[in-house]
Amino acid sequence: MTAWRGMTMAAVAAGVLALGGTALAGDWPMWGRTPARNMTSPETGLPTRLNPGRLDASADEVDVKGVPGVKWLAKLGSQSFGNPVVAGGRVYVGTNNGGERDPKYQGDFSMVMAFDEKSGRYLWQLATPKLGAGKVSDWEYLGICSSPAVERDRVFVVTNRAQVVALDPQGMRNGNAGPFKDEAQYSAPEGKPPIPTGKGDGDLLWTYDMRQELDVFPHNITSSSVLILGDRLYVTTSNGVDWSHKNLPSPMAPALVVLDKKTGALLGEESVGISARTMHSNWSSPTLAKAGGKDIVVFGAGDGFVYGFDPVPKEDAEGLSVLTELWRFDANPKGYRMRDGEPVPYARRDGPSELIATPVFHDGLVYAAIGQDPEHGTGAGALSCLDPSKRGDITQTGKVWQFEGIGRSISTVAVADGLVYAADLAGKVYCLDAKTGELYWQHDTRSHIWGSPMVADGKVYIGNESGVMTVFEAGKKLNVLSVSQFHSPIYATPVAANGVLYVSTHSHLYAFVKTRESEAAPADKRGETP
Repeated sequence: MTAWRGMTMAAVAAGVLALGGTALAGDWPMWGRTPARNMTSPETGLPTRLNPGRLDASADEVDVKGVPGVKWLAKLGSQSFGNPVVAGGRVYVGTNNGGERDPKYQGDFSMVMAFDEKSGRYLWQLATPKLGAGKVSDWEYLGICSSPAVERDRVFVVTNRAQVVALDPQGMRNGNAGPFKDEAQYSAPEGKPPIPTGKGDGDLLWTYDMRQELDVFPHNITSSSVLILGDRLYVTTSNGVDWSHKNLPSPMAPALVVLDKKTGALLGEESVGISARTMHSNWSSPTLAKAGGKDIVVFGAGDGFVYGFDPVPKEDAEGLSVLTELWRFDANPKGYRMRDGEPVPYARRDGPSELIATPVFHDGLVYAAIGQDPEHGTGAGALSCLDPSKRGDITQTGKVWQFEGIGRSISTVAVADGLVYAADLAGKVYCLDAKTGELYWQHDTRSHIWGSPMVADGKVYIGNESGVMTVFEAGKKLNVLSVSQFHSPIYATPVAANGVLYVSTHSHLYAFVKTRESEAAPADKRGETP
């Protein structure tokens, strides 16, 4: 078994202004493009046929010279799980230090890399040392698994060390601009001397350490994409079990927290006992929904419930600033948790699951799928559609429909034109009616799927663990438009921004555009599988 095939799901890990205050309507600035986390884009004119070029296996290099449709190609590390985002003329992506782009960083580091959107030119990287805890809290060589969130002159990232950081989009190229001045020591492994910084390094503005400040215990790796709402940031802590997979070292630590966007100060936290009920970990990212004219922060939790919180923290009876719970929904169908009066053990194929996929809000409804760490294998899943306008325990009162024909899923759905596109870990892609849950079609890609389907330009794009990218025609009838074989696994979700389709494999970031030559290329020229 190769290293990437044995990785934990923690790697998986959804209208924002660009630098300078000018909105770029075509940007993809966060996980899911907007706070609703719906994996769709209004982009048109995107390519259907994707040619990944020629691999020189001896040098671990890919040659795309003269390959039609490839705008540019950037080398990443050796394992890349962090999803790319595009904002303000830059592309940001999480990876590891497998390529050792800068020789002063030797060995295992986690990286956020920034590239020029037009040319793919490398700009800078933030190097974050590993915790040294091994697989239990910071799995070796995983890299940054969280998707950045960009707003104007800030890039917010949750690192492998369970730290929330704010970065200058320009890196050190404009000097050490923020109040944080100790980047050299920040990037040095524990007990090692500072590593001198240069123009190719990231510029930290502030940091917040969730392990130190909140006593959280990340399981395997930290994975969360920050939700930005006004002057507040909502962050999943990744609090979970220890090496035994049974003990919860920090059952009182919050699973979801609120920080001040400008300073990183703690503003509030959930206090409804999620961590004490967590089955494995908390890796799902928060979502913004609206109901009755009110904002609701939706959170898919490690206890298998979807929660709706009032976004404004309030002081409780003990003086703690907390998020008020508006509702909760058990995303596990009846019989998954209890059967014949007995609890069903966690990790059993027909047992309960948590939420790893991010809930999606669209047209007044929330869509959420349950699943588990891929190391647990495939098993029974469920995709639920619920009404966020209800209050209290809405497991029955808020359920619009529930589809049990899907397996365990770690993929966020895409909802467009009355249809829901979903995928499960086993490798199947599903198309359902968004209002009724009726299944229109399913397709087996024949390899595990970690990423999410992305809908744009009348097409559905999704990659799998075998490096196969499948493009479907969006609609009620199954129509596979192309199948392309890339040179390494695809764990990230493809994104579309400003006329370009971005595909991140384990080792490379592709920027594809539609050309007459690329669309007309025969199968043996575009890497299409039989």
